[in-house]
Amino acid sequence: CMKGYACNRFACSRGFKILNRTSLGIRNNTSGSTFDAIVLNEFLPSPPFRAEQLPVRSLPSLVPSKGMAVLNVKAAAVNFPDVLMVQGKYQVKPALPFSPGFEVSGTVLAIGEGAKVREGDRVIGFHTHGGFAQQMLVPAKTLVPIPEGMGFEEASALLMAYGTSYHALDKASLKAGQRILVLGASGGVGLAAIQIAKILGAHVIAAASSDDKLSICKAHGADEVINYSSGDLKAFLKEQHPEGVDVVFDPVGGALTEAALRGIAWNGRHLVIGFASGEIPRVPLNLALLKGCQIVGVFWGDFVRREPAECARQLAVLSEWARDGRIRPLVSARFPLTQAHAALNAVAERRAVGKIVLLP
Repeated sequence: CMKGYACNRFACSRGFKILNRTSLGIRNNTSGSTFDAIVLNEFLPSPPFRAEQLPVRSLPSLVPSKGMAVLNVKAAAVNFPDVLMVQGKYQVKPALPFSPGFEVSGTVLAIGEGAKVREGDRVIGFHTHGGFAQQMLVPAKTLVPIPEGMGFEEASALLMAYGTSYHALDKASLKAGQRILVLGASGGVGLAAIQIAKILGAHVIAAASSDDKLSICKAHGADEVINYSSGDLKAFLKEQHPEGVDVVFDPVGGALTEAALRGIAWNGRHLVIGFASGEIPRVPLNLALLKGCQIVGVFWGDFVRREPAECARQLAVLSEWARDGRIRPLVSARFPLTQAHAALNAVAERRAVGKIVLLP
């Protein structure tokens, strides 16, 4: 095991707890078959992560209970919340040990009683953890069919980024002709926001940290771009859009949040998506008063749980757009399961463009 002690699958000679059946989704499997998974025995310090901190373990094959399904994972997307999850910093903290990974694509391998899917179905799965593995246990009712014409890699990168972005822009009531500023625009949710905003008829201003990243934003439909590493975002907005932008899409946080908020229009909406910069900003709230604007929190994971009917409606729209080729995730890098640490580091260090996926 990681500690170097003699062990079996569930306990070691020193009493160190190796695997937890509940958090790993293990049921009473008597077939003797196994699958590989990343198993975290303890929460990790700040990145960069090392390979030995995210070991691949062989586990008994999963057996679904009532209403559950086991997926044969073909691709697993790597998201910024995964970086937080392995450090124990995410809103949801699974019991140790566990396998990280929120969203996957694959085929249904086995179903429990009452599950309304069929073995062999091509689906997208989303759960709080368990995705960095060859098998994943998920509630069958949450599975989404892979849109026709979409491969497993792109499908694994669809749900969280595009679900978050569409939910956010819906909350903002973004309308045709309005101006939206997208921070961190070359990332997974950023590119999703650009594509969806263009479908809705908005004027998109993409902000990112390099010219290469901005070229990708332009290729995905951005009308204007600003490099906030070499340029002044506040000055750019004041000069180019003195009347302000109607919506700010902010998955970055840090110093950019206040600069963007100062450039928002009267009755604007500032969407708080996340804090990829690693810094939760402290903004002067008098700006919200002076701008008459709204600061709107966007937590897609809890939206899925609290408003399942509206979530299903939005996912149906996204599936239609995907089938029509109007939205398409950009998968820029692929890693084997043994390189999960490298994939997480790329996301943590904001080197990723579009989405990174693991191929178990």
